[in-house]
Amino acid sequence: MNPHAYSDAEVSGVYRAIRERRDVRHFKSGPLEPGQLERFLGAAHNGPSVGYMQPWRFVRITDPALRARIHQHVNEERIKTAEALGQRADDFMKLKVEGILECAEVLVVGLIDKRDQYIFGRRTMPEMDLASAACALQNFWLAARAEGIGAGWVSMFDPQQLRDIVGMPEGSQPIAVLCVGQVHEFYTAPMLELEKWDQRRPLTEILFENRWDNTAT
Repeated sequence: MNPHAYSDAEVSGVYRAIRERRDVRHFKSGPLEPGQLERFLGAAHNGPSVGYMQPWRFVRITDPALRARIHQHVNEERIKTAEALGQRADDFMKLKVEGILECAEVLVVGLIDKRDQYIFGRRTMPEMDLASAACALQNFWLAARAEGIGAGWVSMFDPQQLRDIVGMPEGSQPIAVLCVGQVHEFYTAPMLELEKWDQRRPLTEILFENRWDNTAT
């Protein structure tokens, strides 16, 4: 028995949250319970970060007019995305890609400005600040799922325009509009899989041994 392992029930809960996490776009009305958002943000803030730079920042959107403006901008980018998809444009426009107006909370998540001063772990891979923030968002997602709350990462926006909309400093970079709220039910599988947009690849296609082109045995 590994003395550092959690109990069987706790391990099962961790893997269940990972397996059942969903990028949610359908929400029902109603606020979060007191303390929930703070717990989710705390989970995010406990995420790993390269060089311990903690590059993530969260802007909670409480102004309805500002939320509506963000929604309008995302919808404009949604149309541009459809135009760029060519033959798949009609299929794409049938998809619900965000729940900004319906969810309980909207957060704009961004990377800090003046990131160039952080060299530890980023000298050859400066994008590791984004990787760190993605880990923080995954923590948020898993904590929310464990408490029965849905979260959806919206990435259809122009970074410069969204930065201006929420007053972020020059040099910072918005990476997500995060929708959070109650759900009627969680999707039985990722929504894009249910909608036949794509499917999850088997592990045999993503795991190699020693060389990229050598399938693991």
